[in-house]
Amino acid sequence: MASNHRLSSISITITILCSLCCFRVHGADMITANQTLAGDQTIVSAGGLFKLGFFTPGKSSKHYIGIWYNRVSSQTIVWVANRETPVADRFKTELRVSDGNLVLVNTESQSQAPIWSTNLNSTGSNQAQAVLHDDGNLVLRDGSNVSLWESFEYPTHTWLPGGKLGLNKKTGTNQVLTSWKNLEDPAPGLSSLVLDPNGTTQYFILRNGTENYWSSGVWDNRTKIFSDVPEMTQNYLYNFEYVDNENESYFTYSMRDTSQTSRFVMDVSGQIKQLTWLNGSREWNQFWSQPRTQCEVYAFCGEFGVCDEGSSSFCGCLEGFEPTSWSNWNLRDYSDGCARVAGLQCANNVSNRRQDGFQPQTNMRLPVRSLAVGAGSANECKKTCLDNCSCTAYAYENTECQIWDDGLLHLQQYRTADTGDTLFIRLAASEFPSGKSNTGMIVGIVVGVAVLLVLILFLFSMRKKRGMIKVAKLVDGSLVPFAYRDLQSATKNFSEKLGAGAFGSVYKGVLPDSTVIAVKKLEGVSQGEKQFRTEVSTVGTVQHLNLVRLRGFCSEGVNKLLVYDYMPNGSLDAHLFDDLRKILSWKTRYQIALGTARGLRYLHEKCRDCIIHCDIKPENILLDAELCPKIADFGLAKLMGREFSRVLTTMRGTRGYLAPEWLSGVAITAKADVYSYGMMLFELISGRRNFSQHGDLNVKFFPSYAANRISAGDEVTELLDSRLEGNADIWEVTRACKVACWCVQDDESQRPSMGLVVQILEGVSEIFEEYK
Repeated sequence: MASNHRLSSISITITILCSLCCFRVHGADMITANQTLAGDQTIVSAGGLFKLGFFTPGKSSKHYIGIWYNRVSSQTIVWVANRETPVADRFKTELRVSDGNLVLVNTESQSQAPIWSTNLNSTGSNQAQAVLHDDGNLVLRDGSNVSLWESFEYPTHTWLPGGKLGLNKKTGTNQVLTSWKNLEDPAPGLSSLVLDPNGTTQYFILRNGTENYWSSGVWDNRTKIFSDVPEMTQNYLYNFEYVDNENESYFTYSMRDTSQTSRFVMDVSGQIKQLTWLNGSREWNQFWSQPRTQCEVYAFCGEFGVCDEGSSSFCGCLEGFEPTSWSNWNLRDYSDGCARVAGLQCANNVSNRRQDGFQPQTNMRLPVRSLAVGAGSANECKKTCLDNCSCTAYAYENTECQIWDDGLLHLQQYRTADTGDTLFIRLAASEFPSGKSNTGMIVGIVVGVAVLLVLILFLFSMRKKRGMIKVAKLVDGSLVPFAYRDLQSATKNFSEKLGAGAFGSVYKGVLPDSTVIAVKKLEGVSQGEKQFRTEVSTVGTVQHLNLVRLRGFCSEGVNKLLVYDYMPNGSLDAHLFDDLRKILSWKTRYQIALGTARGLRYLHEKCRDCIIHCDIKPENILLDAELCPKIADFGLAKLMGREFSRVLTTMRGTRGYLAPEWLSGVAITAKADVYSYGMMLFELISGRRNFSQHGDLNVKFFPSYAANRISAGDEVTELLDSRLEGNADIWEVTRACKVACWCVQDDESQRPSMGLVVQILEGVSEIFEEYK
């Protein structure tokens, strides 16, 4: 009995040891030569930041080996091994180290042929092991800890900090970041980010490997930015590095604050996106993207598909067409485009047929790859297309005739009237009503049009008597509702652009009474009509000497516009950073600082509800004829129907003014504006961007430099704009410098309120907190 008991114990021990040799312990950070990973097993990096295992995207039934963030609540895949060869049963598939390779095999397959492999020349080594590191890099190494293969060398759609994207000059291998096919299929999609294979230092986004629709511009080793990505100069999140030597050429980046979670993604949208994880709201916040608008992505909606920035899905089909694959469209994969509902008669080669017709599509961006033909009139252009069975559309403008053969690509529908061109789409005769027995209908249409013209003429004459635009009855606190066509007329069809910002473009206009106005055409308004008018009315009641006055608005369908007082001296940035402009005196700068502070104090403390601006910067401080500062764009975050975490998405190039809490996920308060004000105040003092070179000084970040100088008791005059030649009130300069330092504290609770800032600048209060 005792002998049998000992044998049983030994048997159990052997069984346990064998099982430990055959299966990976859940949660460890490596796979050795004697271990495998299958089913729901995973490995986790030593610091618990990343996890590797099988995953299933969305509602798909297919399984993939991938790496994802371990501490991000929403599973976010950063790398996929078998992106083109999914498996049906993860419990019958193993990831193992075999003959010096990391391989994925079907355990029930007799051949044991790899489904996926690192494809290294076999070393026969049984000492190799795959280790998942805390930077998300999966490394296959030999017994001497020499790296044999790394996932960072073979990125899929995500570029993590520390990863490289470039060209191996010895092997000719180009690392490419390629989008997923759709939300549920990680197979390579149509968009890819790649270093110029011709040897320049610029990156391209290519569609289908050939069509270049975005470029970073070349790397400038002096400024440490790409020439077409100027916002890199206002970076405080990353360390950038471009390496170019005889062996390789690549770009890499790292996080300045390693506690932040950030990634670059070649998205299914065809855009390269920079995202940061917000712990507070538990969501990814899009911080930057290129191309900036969806419709700039080449042929995003496929053949006969139409891109529309005003549509929630962005893609639709031309009239007479429908999606080729509804299932793919529902997964945001529009590459299949649209197909005809009814085949063309011309293609059917039927005698005595009714001819195909043409459907006009107005306000269009014309398709690419047109063919110019000689035609003396629109009818001749139409006939040229009609006589050619392969012709699918034509356009005739300014005596020029263009026709298109086969599929139409890169179409865009503009929402603004009188924008773009008219494209005539060829459709089957069955798509048009029959011409028989239509006499009564034609007569009815003619009579109806005649009556409508008479009515229009009557209303127009009455309107002329009352004045073209009713602006005379404007009373304090009220807003004028403008008609869109009136603003078109006032701005000469939006021909004189003053600038563009996070919420839209601004145009100069003149009303019939000679009042000069600034008209902002809002982009991406998500509010309903009633809510939009309510919010506009609220903004209209906010009036202060240092706020740009809202005079009126327009809300007609998708056209949402705001009408402001015109500021003849433009924005503050032009006066500070343009060397061709007259230099602002210190007295004027100090009054601008004080006036801006008063405007913010009013928004934060004097309105019924606190209004947080969210985008204080020199570009949003306008100057009237007397150089009095006026804050622009206040109240627009709520007006546009955007949560504060989403407003950040549109702020291209303004990151240098954003408070750290934008990235931490905590609730945004008025103290975020205080931080931005402090950053702007530094620029008023120095006359230069905070992240630019300052004269002969090797200054990378002026606020830190200024704080160190002040703490050391140095003369503040060395911080002053050298163009002022020291002509400034030293007491005011000192006070302004200390206020700026106080405002940009990382801890928002340590920053002053704007009310206190005003008191300090006015000299009625002292700085009673030590800045750090």
